[in-house]
Amino acid sequence: MQAEKKLFNRDFILVVIGQIISLFGNAILRFALPYYLLKETGSSALFGIVTACSFLPMVILSLVGGIIADRTNKRNIMVILDFVTAIIILVFYLSLGRIPIIPLFIVALMLLYGISGAYQPAVQASIPLLVSSDKLTVGNAVINQVNTLANFIGPAISGVVFQFYGINLILIVSIICFTLSAIMEIFIHIPHQKTPREVGVIAVAKNDLKDSYTFLKREKPIFISVIFLVCIFNLVLSAVLIVGLPILISEVLKMPDTLYGFSQSALSLGGLCGGILTALVASKLKLKNLYILLLICSVSVLLMGISLFLELPAIVSYWVVTVMCFVAMGVSTMFVVQIYTLVQIQTPPQLVGKIMATLVAVAMCGQPIGQMVYGILFDVFIQETWVVMIVASIASIMISIYSKRIFQKLEI
Repeated sequence: MQAEKKLFNRDFILVVIGQIISLFGNAILRFALPYYLLKETGSSALFGIVTACSFLPMVILSLVGGIIADRTNKRNIMVILDFVTAIIILVFYLSLGRIPIIPLFIVALMLLYGISGAYQPAVQASIPLLVSSDKLTVGNAVINQVNTLANFIGPAISGVVFQFYGINLILIVSIICFTLSAIMEIFIHIPHQKTPREVGVIAVAKNDLKDSYTFLKREKPIFISVIFLVCIFNLVLSAVLIVGLPILISEVLKMPDTLYGFSQSALSLGGLCGGILTALVASKLKLKNLYILLLICSVSVLLMGISLFLELPAIVSYWVVTVMCFVAMGVSTMFVVQIYTLVQIQTPPQLVGKIMATLVAVAMCGQPIGQMVYGILFDVFIQETWVVMIVASIASIMISIYSKRIFQKLEI
């Protein structure tokens, strides 16, 4: 029966439409909320600290999200989380201007990012239950493209709306999006077989971490070196882009909100192009040369810093920053795809999910620390932001060069 399922059956179509609506609401929120905080406070340090705090629940819940999805009805997870998100945004909308902005944003962003970390595993886990095994790759591709499209279109539209109508309209639209998505998901039928709950979710997560560590230490110690390298790279380079992009475009170059939205869309477009390019040249990519991709990312940030140091016209520096963000995101996507493929090939099937969740969580751990540090540094060097960008890029170049000896030990 499973083999006879059509790809675009009723339930899968409802999941896709629900994802389009929900992810669009998510994308405009992820653009607008941190950006509004920066515009209102003008503090890079606060911006870095708040975004770092909001990132932590996503890291933690991404570890347990898959476990929860395996033990609970996936449709119910999606419906409940979309409704809860709509309620959180409604409360935020009603509280804005009545509650101090800093605690309000910390709580709201932590909740929203935490929900995001728990939501996506449920969606990914539902796909094999809705499409036949021979259509699974296409089904995953459709969901991933919907995600990419939302992240591409969302910031661009959000930037225009933010500039001309402010944040309130964005909040109202996102409430409508999540409510519609939840209502639509109620009508999805996802097969679910109840499993006995012998141990709790936390205990399962601990066991998964233990199993992952044991496998990595005994069988693939090189993976540990790679993931800690990526963690440090995220701390040094990824964090400077996450915190630095809105600060550079809004506070330093004084560009309008629409152009910041365009830059965020350029990041997503870079990721899309990077994924396509990886598929086209996969046979020519060598693991021992992965350090070159990190080097290109580092040089991209160096060029941003140089454009600021030279005090070029603001619009010229803006385009340098935007184009280099596109390049950095494209190249980093190529890097991530290669690492994911390596792990999937060299890990036993029954351990792939655990190992991937562990590696991703460890890799992301560096980002919140980096976001806090860079937020403070951008505050200190607000008149010479090029210093932060160039120092970060030089440190990243050194890490990239060092990584060569690690990647040379990788093989498929």
